[in-house]
Amino acid sequence: MSIEENVKMIKNTIEEKVTLIAVSKTKPVEEIKKVYDIGIKDFGENKVQELVDKYDKLPKDIKWHLIGHLQRNKVKYIVGKVDLIQSLDSVRLLQEIEKQYSIKDEIAKVLIQINIGREESKTGILLDDLGELLEQCESCNNVKVKGLMAIIPKGTEESCKCYFMKMKNIFEDLKKKSFKNIQMDILSMGMSSDYLMALQEGSNMVRVGQGIFGKRNYNI
Repeated sequence: MSIEENVKMIKNTIEEKVTLIAVSKTKPVEEIKKVYDIGIKDFGENKVQELVDKYDKLPKDIKWHLIGHLQRNKVKYIVGKVDLIQSLDSVRLLQEIEKQYSIKDEIAKVLIQINIGREESKTGILLDDLGELLEQCESCNNVKVKGLMAIIPKGTEESCKCYFMKMKNIFEDLKKKSFKNIQMDILSMGMSSDYLMALQEGSNMVRVGQGIFGKRNYNI
Protein backbone atom coordinates (compact mmCIF):
# COMPACT_ATOMS: atom_id res chain seq x y z
CA MET A 1 0.00 0.00 0.00
CA SER A 2 1.04 3.61 -0.48
CA ILE A 3 2.03 5.92 2.37
CA GLU A 4 -1.29 7.73 1.97
CA GLU A 5 -3.24 4.46 2.19
CA ASN A 6 -1.26 3.38 5.26
CA VAL A 7 -2.04 6.62 7.08
CA LYS A 8 -5.73 6.42 6.21
CA MET A 9 -5.92 2.81 7.44
CA ILE A 10 -4.20 3.62 10.74
CA LYS A 11 -6.32 6.72 11.34
CA ASN A 12 -9.41 4.57 10.89
CA THR A 13 -8.26 2.34 13.74
CA ILE A 14 -7.63 5.06 16.34
CA GLU A 15 -9.93 7.49 18.11
CA GLU A 16 -9.64 11.24 17.63
CA LYS A 17 -8.34 11.71 21.18
CA VAL A 18 -5.30 9.54 20.35
CA THR A 19 -2.24 11.30 18.93
CA LEU A 20 -0.55 9.52 16.04
CA ILE A 21 3.19 10.12 15.84
CA ALA A 22 4.62 9.33 12.42
CA VAL A 23 8.09 7.99 13.20
CA SER A 24 10.15 9.41 10.36
CA LYS A 25 13.69 8.36 11.37
CA THR A 26 15.86 7.64 8.29
CA LYS A 27 13.01 8.70 5.99
CA PRO A 28 13.58 11.43 3.38
CA VAL A 29 11.95 14.84 3.51
CA GLU A 30 9.84 14.01 0.43
CA GLU A 31 8.11 11.10 2.19
CA ILE A 32 7.57 13.11 5.37
CA LYS A 33 5.96 15.85 3.27
CA LYS A 34 3.51 13.28 1.85
CA VAL A 35 2.38 12.35 5.36
CA TYR A 36 2.22 16.02 6.38
CA ASP A 37 0.06 16.82 3.35
CA ILE A 38 -2.50 14.22 4.48
CA GLY A 39 -2.87 16.12 7.74
CA ILE A 40 -0.38 14.50 10.14
CA LYS A 41 1.50 17.16 12.10
CA ASP A 42 3.35 15.05 14.70
CA PHE A 43 6.63 13.38 13.69
CA GLY A 44 9.11 11.40 15.76
CA GLU A 45 12.87 11.23 15.35
CA ASN A 46 15.49 9.20 17.19
CA LYS A 47 18.58 11.27 16.55
CA VAL A 48 19.10 14.94 17.31
CA GLN A 49 21.15 15.68 14.18
CA GLU A 50 18.55 14.15 11.88
CA LEU A 51 15.74 16.00 13.61
CA VAL A 52 17.54 19.34 13.36
CA ASP A 53 18.32 18.80 9.65
CA LYS A 54 14.66 18.02 8.89
CA TYR A 55 13.41 20.87 11.08
CA ASP A 56 15.09 23.35 8.74
CA LYS A 57 13.63 21.76 5.58
CA LEU A 58 10.00 21.18 6.54
CA PRO A 59 6.98 23.33 7.52
CA LYS A 60 7.34 25.10 10.85
CA ASP A 61 3.96 23.94 12.18
CA ILE A 62 5.21 20.36 12.45
CA LYS A 63 5.40 19.14 16.03
CA TRP A 64 8.67 17.27 16.44
CA HIS A 65 9.02 14.53 19.05
CA LEU A 66 12.43 13.32 20.19
CA ILE A 67 11.74 9.64 20.90
CA GLY A 68 15.27 8.24 20.98
CA HIS A 69 17.84 8.35 23.75
CA LEU A 70 18.92 11.95 24.32
CA GLN A 71 22.58 12.52 25.12
CA ARG A 72 23.22 15.42 27.48
CA ASN A 73 25.67 17.11 25.09
CA LYS A 74 22.98 17.25 22.37
CA VAL A 75 20.25 18.97 24.41
CA LYS A 76 21.32 22.47 23.42
CA TYR A 77 20.62 21.75 19.74
CA ILE A 78 16.92 20.98 20.19
CA VAL A 79 15.86 23.94 22.34
CA GLY A 80 12.96 25.69 20.62
CA LYS A 81 12.71 22.99 17.96
CA VAL A 82 11.14 20.01 19.75
CA ASP A 83 7.53 19.98 20.89
CA LEU A 84 7.96 16.98 23.19
CA ILE A 85 11.01 15.14 24.51
CA GLN A 86 9.71 11.62 25.07
CA SER A 87 12.88 10.13 26.54
CA LEU A 88 13.69 11.76 29.87
CA ASP A 89 15.37 8.91 31.73
CA SER A 90 17.72 10.29 34.39
CA VAL A 91 18.25 13.10 36.87
CA ARG A 92 21.43 14.14 35.04
CA LEU A 93 19.57 14.53 31.75
CA LEU A 94 16.82 16.46 33.53
CA GLN A 95 19.41 18.88 34.94
CA GLU A 96 20.91 19.47 31.50
CA ILE A 97 17.49 20.06 29.92
CA GLU A 98 16.65 22.52 32.70
CA LYS A 99 19.98 24.30 32.20
CA GLN A 100 19.82 24.60 28.41
CA TYR A 101 16.16 25.60 28.28
CA SER A 102 16.60 28.21 31.04
CA ILE A 103 19.47 29.81 29.06
CA LYS A 104 17.04 30.50 26.20
CA ASP A 105 14.03 31.10 28.44
CA GLU A 106 12.11 28.20 26.87
CA ILE A 107 9.91 25.52 28.43
CA ALA A 108 10.71 21.85 27.74
CA LYS A 109 7.73 19.53 27.64
CA VAL A 110 8.87 16.00 28.46
CA LEU A 111 7.68 12.46 29.02
CA ILE A 112 9.47 10.21 31.47
CA GLN A 113 10.61 7.07 29.71
CA ILE A 114 10.27 4.01 31.93
CA ASN A 115 12.26 0.84 31.30
CA ILE A 116 9.27 -1.27 32.23
CA GLY A 117 10.92 -4.56 31.25
CA ARG A 118 14.20 -3.77 33.04
CA GLU A 119 16.04 -4.53 29.81
CA GLU A 120 19.76 -3.76 29.78
CA SER A 121 19.61 -3.08 26.04
CA LYS A 122 17.03 -0.31 26.46
CA THR A 123 17.20 3.14 27.98
CA GLY A 124 14.55 4.46 30.35
CA ILE A 125 14.46 4.88 34.09
CA LEU A 126 13.86 1.91 36.35
CA LEU A 127 10.81 2.08 38.60
CA ASP A 128 13.11 1.98 41.64
CA ASP A 129 14.53 5.36 40.61
CA LEU A 130 11.31 7.02 39.45
CA GLY A 131 10.56 8.67 42.80
CA GLU A 132 13.86 10.55 42.86
CA LEU A 133 13.38 11.78 39.28
CA LEU A 134 9.85 13.00 40.02
CA GLU A 135 11.15 14.84 43.07
CA GLN A 136 13.83 16.56 41.01
CA CYS A 137 11.27 17.49 38.32
CA GLU A 138 9.25 19.36 40.92
CA SER A 139 12.13 21.74 41.57
CA CYS A 140 12.54 22.72 37.89
CA ASN A 141 11.37 25.98 36.36
CA ASN A 142 11.85 25.19 32.68
CA VAL A 143 10.83 21.53 32.49
CA LYS A 144 7.21 20.38 32.54
CA VAL A 145 6.44 16.66 32.69
CA LYS A 146 3.40 15.76 30.60
CA GLY A 147 3.25 11.99 31.13
CA LEU A 148 5.03 8.70 30.54
CA MET A 149 6.55 6.77 27.64
CA ALA A 150 7.63 3.14 27.31
CA ILE A 151 9.03 0.71 24.78
CA ILE A 152 7.95 -2.70 26.01
CA PRO A 153 9.95 -5.92 25.57
CA LYS A 154 9.12 -8.10 22.58
CA GLY A 155 7.15 -11.16 23.59
CA THR A 156 3.84 -12.94 23.47
CA GLU A 157 0.53 -11.15 23.25
CA GLU A 158 -0.03 -12.00 26.91
CA SER A 159 3.31 -10.57 28.06
CA CYS A 160 2.82 -7.42 25.95
CA LYS A 161 -0.60 -6.82 27.47
CA CYS A 162 0.93 -7.30 30.91
CA TYR A 163 3.53 -4.57 30.33
CA PHE A 164 0.98 -2.18 28.81
CA MET A 165 -1.33 -2.74 31.79
CA LYS A 166 1.53 -2.15 34.21
CA MET A 167 2.34 1.15 32.54
CA LYS A 168 -1.30 2.22 32.62
CA ASN A 169 -1.48 1.43 36.35
CA ILE A 170 1.64 3.52 37.05
CA PHE A 171 0.17 6.34 34.95
CA GLU A 172 -3.15 6.26 36.83
CA ASP A 173 -1.45 6.07 40.24
CA LEU A 174 0.65 9.14 39.46
CA LYS A 175 -2.39 10.96 38.11
CA LYS A 176 -4.03 10.72 41.53
CA LYS A 177 -1.10 12.50 43.21
CA SER A 178 -0.45 16.21 43.32
CA PHE A 179 2.91 17.35 41.94
CA LYS A 180 4.48 20.62 40.90
CA ASN A 181 5.48 20.72 37.19
CA ILE A 182 4.12 17.21 36.62
CA GLN A 183 0.88 16.24 34.90
CA MET A 184 -0.17 12.83 33.69
CA ASP A 185 -1.83 13.80 30.39
CA ILE A 186 0.05 11.59 27.92
CA LEU A 187 0.69 7.86 27.96
CA SER A 188 2.89 7.17 24.94
CA MET A 189 3.10 3.45 24.21
CA GLY A 190 2.54 1.23 21.22
CA MET A 191 4.36 1.03 17.88
CA SER A 192 3.63 -0.40 14.42
CA SER A 193 3.35 -4.01 15.56
CA ASP A 194 1.46 -3.53 18.82
CA TYR A 195 -0.26 -0.14 18.85
CA LEU A 196 -3.77 -1.65 18.70
CA MET A 197 -3.05 -3.65 21.84
CA ALA A 198 -1.57 -0.56 23.51
CA LEU A 199 -4.72 1.41 22.71
CA GLN A 200 -6.85 -1.29 24.31
CA GLU A 201 -4.80 -0.93 27.48
CA GLY A 202 -5.11 2.87 27.65
CA SER A 203 -2.43 4.47 25.48
CA ASN A 204 -3.36 7.89 24.09
CA MET A 205 -0.26 8.41 21.93
CA VAL A 206 1.16 5.84 19.50
CA ARG A 207 4.43 5.92 17.57
CA VAL A 208 4.13 4.33 14.13
CA GLY A 209 7.01 4.21 11.65
CA GLN A 210 7.09 1.08 9.53
CA GLY A 211 3.27 0.93 9.48
CA ILE A 212 3.30 4.29 7.66
CA PHE A 213 6.56 4.53 5.74
CA GLY A 214 7.44 0.89 5.22
CA LYS A 215 10.69 -0.74 6.31
CA ARG A 216 13.44 1.47 7.67
CA ASN A 217 16.74 2.03 5.89
CA TYR A 218 19.30 0.75 8.41
CA ASN A 219 22.23 1.94 6.30
CA ILE A 220 21.67 5.55 7.29
